[in-house]
Amino acid sequence: MASLKALKLRIGSVKSTQKITKAMKMVAAAKLRRAQEAAEAGRPYAQRVEQVVASLASTAQITEGSSPLLAGTGRDQVHLFVVATSDKGLAGAFNSNIARLARRRALELQAEGKTVKFLTIGRKGRAVLARQFRDGFVHAVEPGDLGKLTFADAKGYADDLIRRYEAGEFDVAHLFYATFKTVLTQEPTEQQLIPVKIPDATKAPAADAVVEYEPSEEAILDSLLPTNIAVQIYRAIRENAASEQGSKMTAMDNATRNAGDLINRLTIEYNRTRQAAITTELVEIISGAEAL
Repeated sequence: MASLKALKLRIGSVKSTQKITKAMKMVAAAKLRRAQEAAEAGRPYAQRVEQVVASLASTAQITEGSSPLLAGTGRDQVHLFVVATSDKGLAGAFNSNIARLARRRALELQAEGKTVKFLTIGRKGRAVLARQFRDGFVHAVEPGDLGKLTFADAKGYADDLIRRYEAGEFDVAHLFYATFKTVLTQEPTEQQLIPVKIPDATKAPAADAVVEYEPSEEAILDSLLPTNIAVQIYRAIRENAASEQGSKMTAMDNATRNAGDLINRLTIEYNRTRQAAITTELVEIISGAEAL
């Protein structure tokens, strides 16, 4: 049985931890509102840009002079996984869920004989994936606070990705991040970035009108495709920023509740131990008095 002093020190330690987790929960709640508003505001624009690119790509004539971002390399052997997570922990399963999806897809592709490489945006994603795919890493970025990243940062990541693609380092690029649903739900998401994914013509909705483009679809895509990659990466960063704060808020709330339960149990044990010590002292006093 622990001593009274040890129990008292432990209760004090848990109370200090509870104050920290409660403060972190409040900070996450304050950041969540701004991050959620930013993610929800940018989501329709990113979705619309993706739809426009897909629509143009489905009607464009792919020739030898077409952009490689549209035409692809003609191969499907080397896949690059752009895994976007955060630099900080204490966010529940937010980072591990994204890394788990990327790891599962990587193992599936490797089982098909494909080569998988990794480019991580966020220290936590690299830490998880490096345990199993250390030799597959080509680059890693530690962006810091996701809420402070701008579109210029996302464009820098996109430009680096395009340079690597044009250099022949990979054939297909996939983006992994968490889509913010609610404070309790963040859905790990995979999205093909390069080359642009052309929708199935049999599943696409019929067009309401014939659209003529000036300049041609190919010329528009040459300008729009790099922008779309930057927009989708920026969307992933915004979704991750909201998902991180939502997951952190939930994790810190659970930690605060668990600390309260632990304090109650330790207090009960402390009171019982103190009562046992008092009873023992009384028995010794009474026994000594009777011996006299």
